[in-house]
Amino acid sequence: MFERFTDDARRVVGRAGQEAAELKHGYIGTEHLLLAVLALPGDPSAAVLVDAGLDHTTAQQAVRRLLGPGDDAEALAAIGVDLGAVREAVESVFGEGALDAPDEEPAARRRGWFRSEPKARRSPFTAPARKVLELSLRESLRLKSGHIAVGHLLLGVLREGEGLGAKVIADHGLDAQAVRRAVEATLG
Repeated sequence: MFERFTDDARRVVGRAGQEAAELKHGYIGTEHLLLAVLALPGDPSAAVLVDAGLDHTTAQQAVRRLLGPGDDAEALAAIGVDLGAVREAVESVFGEGALDAPDEEPAARRRGWFRSEPKARRSPFTAPARKVLELSLRESLRLKSGHIAVGHLLLGVLREGEGLGAKVIADHGLDAQAVRRAVEATLG
């Protein structure tokens, strides 16, 4: 599927990971895909939202408001919990390193057919974000585009409709169907 993505659409998918990292989220959701689209304000599809007053900064503030900080330490500090003091107290009772993750046992060395393979890494994309990627392909096919552009990703966010990306758009007072029509117009 990714071979159909335009260079800008690929940049959006890559940028979504950066958006998640900046917000200290351990996953990539529809909100991160939306933020990545808005990080390309020169794209005609992104301009539909920017012209309606939903720019990257506004959307990022909305995501922060809806989800709060992604870093648990910041959230705990905000309510007066000092993680350093908690760690000291636990280690004074249970010993140094009591809160550290256990070391992984090295896999036994095997030869041939029975050698152990490293576990496959799970995708950092949430199920709704994966659905957006799938729906962007469907939108491309429906519009007979032959490629997946930034606008198709935005149409995927709108069509998925239940993720935080769609909520940010709706909470900004934008009608999803009107945005959809405007984005489709930019795609030709």
